[in-house]
Amino acid sequence: MKYIIAPSILSADFGNLQRDIEMINQSEADWFHVDVMDGVFVPNISFGFPVLAAVKRSATKPLDVHLMIVEPDKYIQEFAKGGADRITVHYEACTHLHRTIQLIKASGCKAGVALNPHTPVNLLQDVIADLDLVLIMSVNPGFGGQQFIHNTYKKIQDLKVLIRGVNEDLIIEVDGGVGLQNIATLASAGANAFVAGNAIFASGNPAETISKMKSLTTGRINI
Repeated sequence: MKYIIAPSILSADFGNLQRDIEMINQSEADWFHVDVMDGVFVPNISFGFPVLAAVKRSATKPLDVHLMIVEPDKYIQEFAKGGADRITVHYEACTHLHRTIQLIKASGCKAGVALNPHTPVNLLQDVIADLDLVLIMSVNPGFGGQQFIHNTYKKIQDLKVLIRGVNEDLIIEVDGGVGLQNIATLASAGANAFVAGNAIFASGNPAETISKMKSLTTGRINI
């Protein structure tokens, strides 16, 4: 199984964004994770199309765009044009989720759905075959540096049951509080993509931290 490390550029130094992009390019990371927040769906505002386009110009790895916004359908095509390779929307923000998934795919991107900590995975049963990725939020979305929610492990295992025999190539991504202390346990539970922000960019050597995360996923432990 391939394990994916996706540094969140929300935690990068925006005064030295080009430097941090080049660090990710040259590291063992697999994706750039781009968090888009609107101040409505979550109590914070991040960035939109201009920053995405700037990252795309320099990035040599796929852009994993996570829309923490209301009415995502209005903006999917614009994010696709801006360089997104994967677009993930929140279950909680989509009134017509199946239509939103189809819109993402029609735009040429891989489609993902994110679940807030309180949202059970079985609510995805009717769309799970259509998805490329499910993002399990292991903190409440909106701010970095929060404490990891332990129930995440059970949600990953529940999702593994849901996809069995239906969509076993689905990528299970975890976002929030992911670091060297728990990434191996998350991999053992069944996750195979890991978003990390503070754990990477606040470390003394971000590229080395990425490398350590990568190695920990290959030496999984039992939970």
